[in-house]
Amino acid sequence: MSDIETSTVSEEGYASTSQVGDFELTIDATNEEGPTPQQVLVADYAACYLPAFRVAANKSGVDDLGKVQIDADADMDDNDDVQAIRFTIHTETEIDDGDELVSKADDICHVHDSLRSELHAEVDVNGGAF
Repeated sequence: MSDIETSTVSEEGYASTSQVGDFELTIDATNEEGPTPQQVLVADYAACYLPAFRVAANKSGVDDLGKVQIDADADMDDNDDVQAIRFTIHTETEIDDGDELVSKADDICHVHDSLRSELHAEVDVNGGAF
């Protein structure tokens, strides 16, 4: 049996609906009825990286980061393939060594491990936000 099972259906055109457990997500290559697959990839990466960053902080003795926000942006080539991803992490709590947390978060984030190394996000950490 598989660990993850999804079902994706498109009745016509370029929009599809993916069923993931009890959740439904509309993804549209034309960006009319939902986000594009590339946008979902970047958002999924950030959504995985944020809790990994929290765990990394906790393992480094930072008990509470407060509010955390990841602003993600990506570059695409002429074929609409994602070529680069960048994260800027804003934390409510001041961070002494953001590079240490990034290194640990890289090891924890499952999406990070799943992507080719050329597509790993470049990450900047900014404390004292909000």
